[in-house]
Amino acid sequence: MRTPYDVIIKPVISERSMDDAQERKYTFKVATDANKTEVKLALEEIFGVEIAKVNIMNVNGKIKRMGRNVGRTPDYKKAIVTLTEKSKEIEFFQGL
Repeated sequence: MRTPYDVIIKPVISERSMDDAQERKYTFKVATDANKTEVKLALEEIFGVEIAKVNIMNVNGKIKRMGRNVGRTPDYKKAIVTLTEKSKEIEFFQGL
């Protein structure tokens, strides 16, 4: 059985995700085999919030070069979570 910490890997801190945080939308990097239901239950258990909507997308890795060697960064999955109006905010994003 997976724990919520196996489903949620880390929060995504970017300029766009910080702008979305003002609208109660938070972005997280999640396990590649996680679905919307698992993400919702994991975040509700970890942060104690009520989630209205979960959007998930697969992100392809970028091609990178070091001299003549060509490689790729790994693919990952990210989730954008919208909280309900009654829910408290996630404290992690408040100090940033």
